[in-house]
Amino acid sequence: MRFGWSGAAFGLALLGSGPALAQAQVQSGQYGGGFIEFLMTGSAPGQPRPPAVDGYGGLAPRPVPQAAPRLEARTRLAALPSQPQAEDGAIARAVDPRFARQVVPYDGPGKAGSIVIDTNAKHLFLIQPGGQAIRYGIGVGRPGFTWSGVKTISAKKEWPDWIPPAEMLARRPDLPRHMEGGPGNPLGARALYLGTSLYRIHGTNEPHTIGQNVSSGCIRMMNEDVIDLYERIPVGTRVDVI
Repeated sequence: MRFGWSGAAFGLALLGSGPALAQAQVQSGQYGGGFIEFLMTGSAPGQPRPPAVDGYGGLAPRPVPQAAPRLEARTRLAALPSQPQAEDGAIARAVDPRFARQVVPYDGPGKAGSIVIDTNAKHLFLIQPGGQAIRYGIGVGRPGFTWSGVKTISAKKEWPDWIPPAEMLARRPDLPRHMEGGPGNPLGARALYLGTSLYRIHGTNEPHTIGQNVSSGCIRMMNEDVIDLYERIPVGTRVDVI
């Protein structure tokens, strides 16, 4: 195939197509058509040329795609499930609603201001005047560690340290000898000491165990519940465990 233009003539034509050519409107077909016309103008004879860019003939730039707008943080967070998180980051099991704190009618033993602990029902009652009581869900001793009797609150501590007794260390030598108070401490947010015994009413770092036989004899409560009880009773309060 021959184009009709020599290589030299083609080179001169390119040199001659500088600013002067840029300032003039190039008419379709003036390069003889065919392949040369396509190279010089970007279109075949008889076809409309692309619009000029900054005064020079050629293809218009492609529009730059705009990035998608970023979602607001609250939009992303709204899509996340709202479930309670355990200390290790896992989703904790919800507490049975039967063990939620509430005011209930009460006609059992004891008098206003005292505590009655029903280990079978897994409830602690703080008796109120007028035949009512504040009822809290609790965890109690596992089989072989349940007990009953009368005690008094001998001391109260906030975010208590935990020192496992010798009897517990004999069963579980892997336990730490001392643990400072805090959210990860098994005694939880508050502790109410029962007489001179090793037993306590205390919070927990495992709220999903409320309503179960899980402890070594202590009475376990949710942290928010033991804080509520702690604020309501003084040292010397009578506690009946039945």
